[in-house]
Amino acid sequence: MAVFLALIVPLPYTIKRKLFAFISESPIIAKLQYGLKITFIFILILFLDSVNRVYRVQQELSAFTKDGSSLGAAHLGTDRMEVQARKFYSQRNMYLCGFTLFLSLILNRTYIMILEVLRLEDRVKLLEGDKKAGGKDSARVAEAGSLGEIGALKKKIEEKDRDIETLKKQCEGLTREYHKLGDEVSSGKSDKKDKKDL
Repeated sequence: MAVFLALIVPLPYTIKRKLFAFISESPIIAKLQYGLKITFIFILILFLDSVNRVYRVQQELSAFTKDGSSLGAAHLGTDRMEVQARKFYSQRNMYLCGFTLFLSLILNRTYIMILEVLRLEDRVKLLEGDKKAGGKDSARVAEAGSLGEIGALKKKIEEKDRDIETLKKQCEGLTREYHKLGDEVSSGKSDKKDKKDL
């Protein structure tokens, strides 16, 4: 619960970012997390064992209620109290292990969600042009500026595309004229050869 409270305590963005960067990159914390995973595996085994014990004790208790008439009242009372006590301890262990496992899932999910929020906050700051966001593209995004500048650049690109289309059409017209003149010149040379041969 203390770790959970430490995860959700409101901290300034820079402190929280440094803290989670330390947690994510520290080899000591990685070994601690590995040890916790092993511990939670043991708790899972204890949880399954406690569920099995609760089931067995419940069967034993139901057997006492069926066989209650054949035994003496004093003997039945002490045996039944012993079974009730074992049922209580088994249920207590089951609840403790179950809640501990549930808390471990909550801690893991909270940690992942906080890391995701920090990553998204970095991305938002990067896209807004904050140079302190620490990305490689932050200077480029800051140079690009606001949406108005981007819109003006898009208009310039559209004008350049229109100019390129106009140049292509002019090039096609000039190519046609060149081929036409080439055909005329070649037909003129062939006419001169025919006149010489005669």
